[in-house]
Amino acid sequence: MDVAERIARAGSELTAAERRVAEVILDRPAEVAFGTVAELAAAAGSGAATVLRLASKLDFDGFTSLQTSVQHDLANQLRPAAQRIREPQGDDPIERQLQLELANVRATLAALDVGVFRRIVELCADTGRRLLVLSGEASRGVAQQFVSDLAGLRERVALVEGNDVAVRRHLALCDAGDVVVTIDYRRYDRWLLEQVQVAADAGLVVIAVTDSVLSPFAALAAETIVVAAASTAPFDSHVGTLAALNTVLAGVADARRTDAADRLSRVEQAWAAGNSLIDR
Repeated sequence: MDVAERIARAGSELTAAERRVAEVILDRPAEVAFGTVAELAAAAGSGAATVLRLASKLDFDGFTSLQTSVQHDLANQLRPAAQRIREPQGDDPIERQLQLELANVRATLAALDVGVFRRIVELCADTGRRLLVLSGEASRGVAQQFVSDLAGLRERVALVEGNDVAVRRHLALCDAGDVVVTIDYRRYDRWLLEQVQVAADAGLVVIAVTDSVLSPFAALAAETIVVAAASTAPFDSHVGTLAALNTVLAGVADARRTDAADRLSRVEQAWAAGNSLIDR
């Protein structure tokens, strides 16, 4: 049983102070995994005694045991699917996944700095900049949805796929200052990292959506969104990524409200003329 599941089971038994500590554990597991009792207590606005009481309520033998479990959970997120699939899911997989996905969304959005978010929205809303999206294989579906939605709000948006020749052609036709949004988690696609390096070297503005501030994509990026991707399945969850990108889309829609409304109206008229959709 991992830490998120234990917190979910403890539920109403936790005091307000213990809940604050639990929220920090769920929102910022990396800090808990490598921090101290005092640091966790300070982050939660509580005392060390509260941290130790919470550890006891969660059936850990002190803070060290809790911390070891958090470290194990983080390590599990980075293991290959072929290893994860061999582990049993427990007695209530639906509740466990529910708690993990809620924690993914909470951790992802809570970690998104307002200033970073505003700069990302400004870059994504600027039609003077071409915007390309490059994604790893595992997150390609999420990238396709983001591009489809963003293209409804602005022009000059494209998902870049294909072989090395095709990707390099797209990047070569960009101008310095154009935007590249890259989406990938560890274990990172080597080809993608190489192409993002090419983009950065050419003066394109890189926005990284990735799983850690220590990600090689974050090192190349002007702005980074760190997503939580824990899952009971053998594969990373993309719920946190969708939440972050949907938040960016909402920001772009607000920034381009007049132009985007006209653009969407023209699309709706085209669909209506073709009787393309069924509403009932």
